Amino acid sequence: MTIRYQSPDEDSGRWLDFDFRPGDIVISTRSKSGTTWMQMICALLVFQTPALPAPLSELSPWLDFLADPADELYARLAAQNHRRFIKTHTPLDGVPIAARATYIVVGRHPLDAAISMYHHSGNLDRQEVRRLTGRPEPTTPRPPLPPLREWLLDWIDSDADPRAEMDSLPGVVRHLTDAWARRDQPNIVLVHYADLSNDLDGTMRGLAARLGIAVEEDCWSELVHAATFDEMRRRANELAPEADRILKEPARFFRRGTSGAAAELLTGDEIAHYRARIGSMMQPDLSAWLHRS
Repeated sequence: MTIRYQSPDEDSGRWLDFDFRPGDIVISTRSKSGTTWMQMICALLVFQTPALPAPLSELSPWLDFLADPADELYARLAAQNHRRFIKTHTPLDGVPIAARATYIVVGRHPLDAAISMYHHSGNLDRQEVRRLTGRPEPTTPRPPLPPLREWLLDWIDSDADPRAEMDSLPGVVRHLTDAWARRDQPNIVLVHYADLSNDLDGTMRGLAARLGIAVEEDCWSELVHAATFDEMRRRANELAPEADRILKEPARFFRRGTSGAAAELLTGDEIAHYRARIGSMMQPDLSAWLHRS
């Protein structure tokens, strides 16, 4: 039985009525942990050309997002003739696990993801998100975010309910702990964000092998170039998620794409505090994998 995750903008219950097809790919990540990067890689492997036939959000819709009526979204996915690759921010325990599908989970150093999420928050058109998801205007203005360092220290110490606040540190830990426990299953693939930065070619080749996709050798350089962070930023209007609807500036979505931002911001004692806290929340082998650079 799957767990239902709900927020004002998302509902994982939509997965229960989704009709899986052999070969489907489900990309399950926490926010700002490489979702769009992995969607682009899957698009390049499926279509085997950088010239995608439609914006990435259309080719790889976000199933849980409440901006589109569920029936319309199911119909759009049913009409797709290519191998489907679908986005979700829901942990795998909230998604039906179909033997005929492959599930890709991307892990990123939680502090790097949190800093990216902080910057992303300022680039969201929240009024448009509320309109698309049918929520009323708030009765009081949303308070401004505190300075980044202050916000990040509070985020590290948050004891939020991981089912209710999936982008909190407990939510990130829950998502990755669940995926880590499934990593030996044949249709579960874990990918580290750092590998997308450090060895994009090798990571893409490994994914192609896991997905059973054959790519001609002379195509690889073009596909890998199209998946580089700088090239994706250049094409932000067609690749950034919901670029024409909820982002103020699509290019800002691709802000940095590297690791190590927290070390530039926090003191040694604060980093040590984070390590102690994360060490109490997840098993050592997962922590060692997650925090490598």
